[in-house]
Amino acid sequence: MRKIRMGMVGGGRGAFIGAVHRIAAAIDQQIELVCGAFSSTPEKSKLSGQDFFLPEERCYANYEEMILTEKTLPEGERMDFVAIVTPNHMHFAPAKMALENGFHVLSDKPACFNTEQAIELEGIVAKTGLLYGLTHNYTGYPLVKQAKEMIAEGKLGEIRKVVVEYPQGWLATKVEDSEQKQAAWRTDPTKSGAAGCVGDIGTHAENLAEYITGLHIKELAADITAFVDGRLLDDDANVLLRFNNGAKGILHSSQISVGDENNLNIRIYGEKGGLEWRQQEPNTMIVKWLEDPTQIYRAGMGYLGEAAANACRTPAGHPEGYLEAFANIYLNFVNQIREFQDGNKEIKFDYPTISDGVRGMKFIDAVVGSSKNNAAWTAI
Repeated sequence: MRKIRMGMVGGGRGAFIGAVHRIAAAIDQQIELVCGAFSSTPEKSKLSGQDFFLPEERCYANYEEMILTEKTLPEGERMDFVAIVTPNHMHFAPAKMALENGFHVLSDKPACFNTEQAIELEGIVAKTGLLYGLTHNYTGYPLVKQAKEMIAEGKLGEIRKVVVEYPQGWLATKVEDSEQKQAAWRTDPTKSGAAGCVGDIGTHAENLAEYITGLHIKELAADITAFVDGRLLDDDANVLLRFNNGAKGILHSSQISVGDENNLNIRIYGEKGGLEWRQQEPNTMIVKWLEDPTQIYRAGMGYLGEAAANACRTPAGHPEGYLEAFANIYLNFVNQIREFQDGNKEIKFDYPTISDGVRGMKFIDAVVGSSKNNAAWTAI
């Protein structure tokens, strides 16, 4: 028994999401950061490694050097998996190289720069037999897991309607022209890919809807816009959805919704009842019934199902949020690594996989294609 050893690509000084990944990985004390290529600038990578108190020889100039060098280390020292926390255009290459050299991969989303890369990566995962996880972290919330379980058990009846929204307001002006590094790459088609808002947060909404309901979006009709003058990628999307069971839905993602922070929320309606969950108040879920009184579910309570209960760390009333949900993805992934190391290849733990990544990339393609075709219905 030992900690699982993690290497990191990206996430150096000044990077937002890298710090989030490191905090999430540390929460349950199951993971140790042992090495990294933290920046495309070798000197910055070395300095970032110093910030994390890593040995100088384990702070690499680039991900190629890290993967090839770590592979030569004794089995008791080398990293077990690679966390990829770079902009979108730098997801595929290090994931491919890590897998082909014997290392599991946990990547930030979306999986790749485009669908072709995601499909190729899916083949590499299958060929190598190694583990690949994707940090659609909102699936890690306890009450999201409770909602999923209740729907799978048929408590809401056949699902008829899904409304999922992710509005933000931080890109309401052209902040990418300032020193805002996070805005700069997200609005650059050479780094973000075919979509801006849709790829950044629309895929979270798509993934959440499919995860909770267990359904797949069959086709969609989308209208995307770049409202800010001179912006090269979309900052607002409005999408009608048709699910594979006949349910209908609405997906709205926006980064020009002034005053909104990270207001991801979802409402799901079945024949017998409905539920509502909001990311900004993640420890509460409202469940509504056809003839019975409305119920309020709370995180940490004894009536929750097994998956939701396992995702809670503190007694009821102590807020658990974004970082803890992120940590649940990491914890399930490393528990699956332990299974793998024991010779068990069956997936026993709940985390987003490469198939979710491919779904997300095909969703982006369908949204962009539909919008270019005057919101024509487009199959995923």
